[in-house]
Amino acid sequence: MIPLVYHASYSKLALPAHHRFPTTKYAHLYQFLLDNQLATPTQFHTPTPMTAEEIMQVHHRDYVEQFIDGTLATSALRRIGFPWSEALVERTLHSVAGTSLTTALALQTGIALHLTGGYHHAHYEFGSGYCIFNDLIIAARKLIAEQQLHKILIFDCDVHQGDGTATLSQLHQGIISCSIHCKDNFPSRKQHSHYDIELVKGTNDSAYLDTVEQTLELLIRLHQPDLILYDAGVDIHQDDDLGHLKISQQGLYQRDITVLSIAKAANIPVAAVIGGGYSRDALQLSQRHSQLFIAANHLWLHTQ
Repeated sequence: MIPLVYHASYSKLALPAHHRFPTTKYAHLYQFLLDNQLATPTQFHTPTPMTAEEIMQVHHRDYVEQFIDGTLATSALRRIGFPWSEALVERTLHSVAGTSLTTALALQTGIALHLTGGYHHAHYEFGSGYCIFNDLIIAARKLIAEQQLHKILIFDCDVHQGDGTATLSQLHQGIISCSIHCKDNFPSRKQHSHYDIELVKGTNDSAYLDTVEQTLELLIRLHQPDLILYDAGVDIHQDDDLGHLKISQQGLYQRDITVLSIAKAANIPVAAVIGGGYSRDALQLSQRHSQLFIAANHLWLHTQ
C-alpha cells in the first residue's frame, strides 16, 4: 500500500476572495482520491509540526523566529504572498514536516506521495512566491544527516524555476538540484541549480516528455542518487492560470509515469510532492494532481 501524507491544516487558511493561491485544493484532492477509489483512509499518514530548530538547519534563525512569532516585516510577507496568521504558521510547520515524513516513508516502501509540498521559491533568509520554508531542502538535508545517505536528487518539474532550491542546494553537500521549467516565467531572476533545463513558451507533450525522460536517465547515470525527491507540479498544464506550456492532461500522466517508472527500474526510492497548480476550477485541479496518484497506483499496485 502506497503511503500518502496529508494534514487538514493544508487547506485551513483564510485568504481574500481575489487571492490567486488555491488553498482549498489540498482538501479537494484528498476527498477526490477517496471518492474515486484512488486511495483509502488507511493509506494516510499525519505529520507532526516541524520544530523551529530543525528548520534553522536550513534557514536563517532570525527569519524563522520572526515568521513563527508574527514579527516578519510587511515587505517580507508581501514577497511571500500571504498575510501572516497563526493558521499560516500551523500550515507551514505541518507541510514542511509532511515532506520529511514522505521521504522517510519512501525509503521504507520505495514510494510515498505528499498532498502538498514543493516550496521551492523559499531562500535562506526570505520567502517568495507562496513559499516560506524550503521543504525539499529541509527533507533532503535531514535524510542525509540522519540516514547517512550520500546523494539525493531533487527533480523539479514545476513550471517555475526552483530558485530557492537552486541557491540552497549549493550550501548542502549531497543534494543535487535539477529544475525543468518555462524560461519566460516566474521568477524573473533565475538562479543556478546544478542542472537547469529551460523550456520555451508553448512547449508541447512530445518535446516535454522527451526532455524529462532524457534528463532523469542522465542524472541517474551521473549521480546514482539514494533517493529522488520529485516535484510533480501540474502548472505545466495548458490551461493553468500561471503556466505558459502546452501540456495536456494525458501529458501530465505520461510525465508522472515516466519519472516513477525510471526510478522504480533503477531501484531508487521516490518521494513525490504535488507542487504548483493554479485554477479556479477545483475539480479540474484535482483531476490534474490526481494523475500522479493514478500513475503510482498503476506501477506499484498493478505490478506486484
